[in-house]
Amino acid sequence: MSAVVDRSADIAFPLPRCPDESRAFHEQWPVRLGDTDADQRLRLDAVARYLQDIGYDHLKVVEEGDLHPGWIVRRTVIDVLRPIEFGDQVHLRRWPAALSNRWCTMRIQVRSEQGGLIETEMFLIHVDIEAGTPARMSDRFMAPMLAATTEHRLRWRAALREHTDVTAEPWPFPLRVTDIDHYGHVNNAVHWEAVEEALARFPGAQALPYRVVLEHAGPVMAGDDVLVRAWQGETALHVQLEVDGGARTLARIEPLAPVPV
Repeated sequence: MSAVVDRSADIAFPLPRCPDESRAFHEQWPVRLGDTDADQRLRLDAVARYLQDIGYDHLKVVEEGDLHPGWIVRRTVIDVLRPIEFGDQVHLRRWPAALSNRWCTMRIQVRSEQGGLIETEMFLIHVDIEAGTPARMSDRFMAPMLAATTEHRLRWRAALREHTDVTAEPWPFPLRVTDIDHYGHVNNAVHWEAVEEALARFPGAQALPYRVVLEHAGPVMAGDDVLVRAWQGETALHVQLEVDGGARTLARIEPLAPVPV
């Protein structure tokens, strides 16, 4: 059996609080029907879209944000602490947690007016859209992030590793035209739809509170034949999106300690 190393414990729990809420970018909107499942629960793929939407809204209000339109999500952490449901109003607050000059981690808190709470963190890589490679952020763009953080030498360290020795049978995950962005990639939120499919087969993994860590090991492209493989480990549910026999997306769903109200 091959050795497997999962380092999701390196991701802090609870995720770091905002040191100065006056620096956080704020948006709010209602939880709509299309965001929720049959039990009115706010789905994880909808949360992923929320994080993308507030990110691009944030770019509109920061200096030289228009010069930084290209971003790749490398990792997303979603801690579902208290449920959010259809019809509730959510308040999203977004702030930097750490950065280097080509990537950063951003914290986004999703808190609802009815007491729901989801804490998230994203590892984002700034890319040159023309070259498709990591690109340095401008000094003016980084200035407010540098002022709000203490970690300025952020390095990538994977929390998840591909499992190659499991016997769980995969199932097809057909792609649709609407899943593809203008770069030919499958949108990040679509990967979370696959996690939702896995959770439907293992509903016990969604007992509150719980954490989902999702990392992209490689791109999923238009025309790929995608399989989902999921299995229950000793302490967590594991999910992989696979193409041509290799994992492109890795996810881990694990229980968390209760959080005080």
